[in-house]
Amino acid sequence: MKTKILKINPKKINLAKIKIAAEEIKKGNLVAFPTETVYGLGADALNEKAVEKIFQAKGRPFNDPLIAHIADIKELHRLSKQVPPVALKLAKAFWPGPLTLVLKKSKLVSGIVTAGLDTVAIRMPEDNIALSLIREAETPIVAPSANLFGRTSSTTAQHVADDLDGKIEMIIDGGKTKVGVESTVLDITTRPVQVLRAGGISVEKLKEVISQVKISKELEEGFRSPGMLKSHYSPQARLILVEEKGESQAGEVRQLASEYKAQGFKVGIMAKEENKDKYKGFEVKVIGKGSELNICATNLFSTLRSFDKEGFEIIIAEGLEEHGLGLAIMERLRKASTPK
Repeated sequence: MKTKILKINPKKINLAKIKIAAEEIKKGNLVAFPTETVYGLGADALNEKAVEKIFQAKGRPFNDPLIAHIADIKELHRLSKQVPPVALKLAKAFWPGPLTLVLKKSKLVSGIVTAGLDTVAIRMPEDNIALSLIREAETPIVAPSANLFGRTSSTTAQHVADDLDGKIEMIIDGGKTKVGVESTVLDITTRPVQVLRAGGISVEKLKEVISQVKISKELEEGFRSPGMLKSHYSPQARLILVEEKGESQAGEVRQLASEYKAQGFKVGIMAKEENKDKYKGFEVKVIGKGSELNICATNLFSTLRSFDKEGFEIIIAEGLEEHGLGLAIMERLRKASTPK
């Protein structure tokens, strides 16, 4: 299969090009497209054969549910048989945006989308290309991250091509994504509502809208949310996460880097801007300032992929503070890492 790349400016949507991509969705084909979080691999959510192609292209297990992306709040009522007031309140506050709501599914939603669960994950993306594509396709679009299963998520069209060229019909190139980590997944069927996956909407922001929010302690147990299986977000290199805080963190990073370098491995360090000069003699890539977690989130996956591109075998990564987007970043680094 030859994968076609369609370049579209998100600030000046070319509707003719969007229609071309939408026709691929209508035919039951796969189209990778940008959202504000990461690139998604899209298929018609109501076409079982099309949805099945996603699992085949990614090598994704069928017990990992998908998120249905919509462009109109009315679709929430079509895809869910029960939309409580708290769901509408959250949708009003954060949609379009990087928040996924888990609700009781309607009969319209196939079990292949939900991995056989009685719940469905739904979100309305903020990206203009994504919204335009959904509208023109005239159907909800399921879209997990556009990468091989378990690997680092894609934040550029080139990342998608690196993983899926020749396996899917089309990639829409809309530039680098803005948020850089996936959506926050919130289970509305529990009381209090529960964060199943940290993401683009922080827990602090959620609590400004609803007072009670529980953070799931079972993030790695069961498969109630997309992106919850172990060994997610992993680069090809072995990633070792150093969670120590303060000055001890840099010392631990240096020690580990020295040990692996002495064994003959090609070692890279993913560091905060303020610490980059502490690792003289080592290859260092800066993710951003520790105080600018939004920048760190935007750069996370592209930085990990750049290590792989350059053939690094070991990545020693500095941990970040777990507030705001830091919680989402750390969740992904932990799932991508192996023990020291």
